[in-house]
Amino acid sequence: FEEKQAELKKEEQMLAEELKILAESIRALRIQSAGQLKEQVSGELRSLNFPGADFSVQFSRQELGANGCDGAEFYISTNPGEPLKPLRTVASGGELSRIMLALKTVLADRDEIPTQIFDEIDAGISGRTAQKVSEKLFRIGGTRQVLCITHLPQIAAMADHHYLIEKESDADSTRTAVREISGAEITAELGRLIGGSEITAGVLKTAEEMKLLAERGKQSLRQV
Repeated sequence: FEEKQAELKKEEQMLAEELKILAESIRALRIQSAGQLKEQVSGELRSLNFPGADFSVQFSRQELGANGCDGAEFYISTNPGEPLKPLRTVASGGELSRIMLALKTVLADRDEIPTQIFDEIDAGISGRTAQKVSEKLFRIGGTRQVLCITHLPQIAAMADHHYLIEKESDADSTRTAVREISGAEITAELGRLIGGSEITAGVLKTAEEMKLLAERGKQSLRQV
């Protein structure tokens, strides 16, 4: 029994040393990959209206386990001159949506999550930035289902399917209705996003042109 115990302890020690070597190898690969992820995500963030954004992955030593010896956390600075802080402590809801969009754009070919939901991803953006966001959403939509709630016509125009959400109230209750729209209804809703309550012929023409440009843009993105 004592000989068998000594033999097993020796084997345990050898396996523990081998495990440490493997964990250190994995750590080195993680650090290398984190450097690549930092550059790619920071670039995506700058195109999503975070001009001074900086992103990094910081590692901490942990007790050796099934995931190796590393703890990992995302750090971010969204404004020039601000120090990097844990993502979970600094980002607002709208910022988190755009940061997630940047991550999903970079990891689009590796992520196996089938559906992505983005709510108010258009907070605080407009113009060219909104167009960039819509293009990234479309790229992600090439490999998974994307659900996006938006108030920006640039983003809405890029969708393949449109659903109108309406609130209906009477003296007794309030209900929310969701229905799919198509054709002229899409143009009318884009016009409402562009022009507000008054939809003129000029606004409708702009909406039609926006939808046409979106379809052309989607066709170009499919060929990339």
